[in-house]
Amino acid sequence: MTADVVTASQTTTSTSVARLLERHGISGLPVIDHDDKVLGVVSASDLVRERAARQPEPPGAAVREPPARELMSTPAVTVHPEQRVPDAARLMERRGVERLPVVDEEDRLIGIVTRRDLLRVFLRGDDEIRRQVSEEIVSGELGLPPGAVAVSVRDGVVTLAGGAELRGAIARAGVAAWRLDGVVGVVNLVPSATPARVARPG
Repeated sequence: MTADVVTASQTTTSTSVARLLERHGISGLPVIDHDDKVLGVVSASDLVRERAARQPEPPGAAVREPPARELMSTPAVTVHPEQRVPDAARLMERRGVERLPVVDEEDRLIGIVTRRDLLRVFLRGDDEIRRQVSEEIVSGELGLPPGAVAVSVRDGVVTLAGGAELRGAIARAGVAAWRLDGVVGVVNLVPSATPARVARPG
């Protein structure tokens, strides 16, 4: 997710929202209240729709600028930071949205995820995933020395191998690998055993 989020308040005018979108090169932004809770999302499409429906004003009349609360899509479709990337992608597709505000347990805004962010994750290379499994899980979480568990990755499928005495550690590493972005499968290899595909947790 992107932690530095461009936002609007309920009273931000449509022109001000348009300027924010143009200045930051984005196509939509969350509308939040005084407590950083997400109330809705305003997109460029919402602005275009409002302008197209606007009735011509009489000559000399002041043009009314609708506030963000009248333009936003609400309730906002949000996710929590612990949700997996594929789940976020499915939610985007199902709800037909381009971005998902990321909120904490009290529904306060802490970041935002866009389709572009998800695409970048899905395009992660096998070498990057292998390095993360080896360094962050095998060495970091399990505290095993380098090379104790052989890690290979092909097309997003992580394969773990090691001695029979590491059977439990390898199983834990397999479960942890499922949490990593870009991982589509995990296979554990142990001596004298049939390769076992690790079921996704949950």
